[in-house]
Amino acid sequence: MSPASTGASTIVGAVSTVPDSRMTPGGPGYRRMSLALFLAGVSTFALLYSTQALLPLISGDFGVTASEASWTVAAATGGLALFVIPMSALSERYGRRTIMTASLVVAVTVALLVPFAPSLTALVVLRAVQGAALAGVPASATAYLAEEVRPTALITAIGLFVAGNSVGGMSGRVITGWVAQEWGWRAALGALGLVAVGCAVAFRLLLPAPAHFTRGSLRPRVLARTVRDHLANPLLRRLYAIGALFMTVFGGVYTVIGYRLTQAPFSLPQGVVGSIFLVYLVGTVSASAAGRLVGRLGRRGALYLGGGTTAAGLLLSLADSLPLVLPGLVLITAGFFAGHAVASSAVSKTAAHGRAQASALYQSAYYIGSSVGSTAGAVAFHAGGWAGTVGVGLLAVAGVVGITVLGTLAAARTGTAARTA
Repeated sequence: MSPASTGASTIVGAVSTVPDSRMTPGGPGYRRMSLALFLAGVSTFALLYSTQALLPLISGDFGVTASEASWTVAAATGGLALFVIPMSALSERYGRRTIMTASLVVAVTVALLVPFAPSLTALVVLRAVQGAALAGVPASATAYLAEEVRPTALITAIGLFVAGNSVGGMSGRVITGWVAQEWGWRAALGALGLVAVGCAVAFRLLLPAPAHFTRGSLRPRVLARTVRDHLANPLLRRLYAIGALFMTVFGGVYTVIGYRLTQAPFSLPQGVVGSIFLVYLVGTVSASAAGRLVGRLGRRGALYLGGGTTAAGLLLSLADSLPLVLPGLVLITAGFFAGHAVASSAVSKTAAHGRAQASALYQSAYYIGSSVGSTAGAVAFHAGGWAGTVGVGLLAVAGVVGITVLGTLAAARTGTAARTA
């Protein structure tokens, strides 16, 4: 057990008389910390998925198919997935705030270059670099929260960070949709880059300096041992798979939905398609409510609810009627963000040491799921239309439910409390 985890155990131990100086809602620094990480989540998701709502325009400009254009999304999420573990190791050595700041600086710099990409290949390469840079934010944010926030407030704090992700995903798509309708996709990406610059500056000014960070080692052998320990934990493995599968659904749906809504029978203009992403606000609410869901239903109950809600939304979205498709997207979004907030907070609470690596493994699996979902969803759409994309999503939801059932059975065999995932 690391010194950090040993210290945390001493602080929260029942017999300890040392006051817990970590942040709590209403306490000093909590609001600044929440707003700072909310803005980090906004900029990360806005940049990471900045091309997603613009794929039909990018396809038309470069003369490529939906599956080829989808690589501008898959490259960014794939870059993040590959670099999130190395970034987590750097955060153990140099600090969470330092790595998050450096990541945002590089990512927003690349964002200002992306609008000038001369070809699809150049755009994909820039997006891969941007995703790799952004890896430092999710790799460090949940570890920062686990160290600086009291355990009783951790799910709520992580829920707020995830809510920032949903706002970033929504605002990025709405901004790019309307700007692109008037001035094209390049101007839209430039405008989004300027918004991300503002978020990055505010984040650095607001985030309190860490008070409970313990410097770790950069030795590859130590990192490999920590990663191996986490992968040997059955609960963590299940949580990683659940995060990947939830994101497979979400990545597939929102990569393809722009194509579906700009085609018959909907034939919506680009600005209106971008506004469809306002349903992300539902994700803000469901992510923020994750703590209450776990309190009422237990962790597995909340995951069942998230998966069921997502599946219901997928089925409803099959209708060729906008008044039915929109509620379907609302249900998909609510179920996804609730499930993601529950699973990611469970990782932070489960890891007894190396929290940054535990979180990084979750983020890696999560964004691999996004890359797989965006590519598989686009290929399925090309082959079988929207029903093909929904089929991919339903398979992923079935995986979430199946893994959660395995957790239920494992808990029953070992006599684990029902509220454990």
